[in-house]
Amino acid sequence: MPRIAMIVWNEFRHDARVLKQAQTLQSAGYHVTVFALHTPGVTRSKETLTEGIQVIRVARRPLWRWRGAKVPPSTGAPAAGNPMTALRVVARLWTHIGLVTRIAWHRATVIHAHDVNTLPSAWLAARLSGAKLVYDAHELSTSREGYGRYRQWVARVERTLMPRTDGNITTTQARAKFFARAYAIARPQVLQNRPRFSNSPPTQRIRAELGLLQPWPIVVYQGGLQQGRGLERLLRVAASVQNAYFVLIGGGKLSVPLMTLRDELGLTERVHFIPVVPLAELPSYTASADIGVQPLENTCLNHFTTDSNKLFEYVIAGLPVIATDFPEIRRIVRTHDIGLLVPAGDDLPLQTALTRLLNDPALRRRYAGNTRIAARYLNWEQQEAELVTLYQRLAGKGRGHP
Repeated sequence: MPRIAMIVWNEFRHDARVLKQAQTLQSAGYHVTVFALHTPGVTRSKETLTEGIQVIRVARRPLWRWRGAKVPPSTGAPAAGNPMTALRVVARLWTHIGLVTRIAWHRATVIHAHDVNTLPSAWLAARLSGAKLVYDAHELSTSREGYGRYRQWVARVERTLMPRTDGNITTTQARAKFFARAYAIARPQVLQNRPRFSNSPPTQRIRAELGLLQPWPIVVYQGGLQQGRGLERLLRVAASVQNAYFVLIGGGKLSVPLMTLRDELGLTERVHFIPVVPLAELPSYTASADIGVQPLENTCLNHFTTDSNKLFEYVIAGLPVIATDFPEIRRIVRTHDIGLLVPAGDDLPLQTALTRLLNDPALRRRYAGNTRIAARYLNWEQQEAELVTLYQRLAGKGRGHP
């Protein structure tokens, strides 16, 4: 079987997009190995998933112990002259060298780089081993929340290497247009961040787990608790919307500040937090809510061009949605008539939309019915054949669409 080597700059524990692609290609007759990061004591250096997918993790050596004990992970650049800066650089280079070496020796037919922070290593491994190269841009990282200081570096890497790949993939049509225009390349193939289709009957999981006593509707947000997601605004609005629970599922840098804000607003009885849950269990949480919210802020082009995992997860779970009126989100919400759109950064329209949907059970039922119809089309299975077709062109035919 042709070998596919995927490379990710994470531990590959919660990456739904990478897992779905690996499963699709494995089922289509390819042998897929995912190369990821290893944190001793947290992950295994090697494992085989149920589908036969191999996972090989490279440890952050030789300084991973120091990094874990003395240098908290940070997306921001350390101050110039800080001795820990050099240690981070050395540790990161060491890890990239380890990944390049392992992938090159793997002798894959195709190397698949997930996101820009793996692209240089994947390109070098492909050059060393003679493999084809696919780049999957999950984000628009030249204009992304928290990436401002790396913008020029990201642009230089993508401008240099995207024209040299054998295939490019991204997540929305707007991003595909951006890459094509910015780097004078053919428009990348679009594979949206859709979940697999599943029947998601309503559950009581959130109510039971949190011990919610009132029969109020549950408004859910799921995903990273990060800047630019409109979460502080959501909590401020929650203070003005009565007879509803608000549940945030996920983790991130804003976890503690949001809990503090919740307490300051006197919302401890109505606003609740659930930490990151396993991917396999997330649908049962989503299906136990009544409304899904996506209050993104217009802080960067990456947000403006997204549709996001959570929007599709709400659809699969049969939830009516309230989402920010960005082009890709608007196309989905209006085409399938599944909820209400609100402008970015404005509390009052969000409050009005929430109040309207909470106070109108018939409207919620209509939107929920539409989302269940939309779920038949907005799922991973409806687009995975496009990924198989790309790989048939690059690596030869597998067994076809699984």
